Amino acid sequence: MGRLPEGKVTMADDLSPSDFTFGEKARLAGLVARMAKRGVAGMDVDISDLQRRVERIENQARRRKHSK
Repeated sequence: MGRLPEGKVTMADDLSPSDFTFGEKARLAGLVARMAKRGVAGMDVDISDLQRRVERIENQARRRKHSK
């Protein structure tokens, strides 16, 4: 999902696509597209704000998965 620090994974290891709702999948797809668009602009473009939004969606799915 872009330029990540060493050792950083792009998707939570304990989550599978079935753990996300349809809306979350759609939002993730949009965020990935925005990251790609910024990546085309150059290597020095900051995408950390989009990465934080992805992490929030993953955390929400993880909380829902572990509450079952």
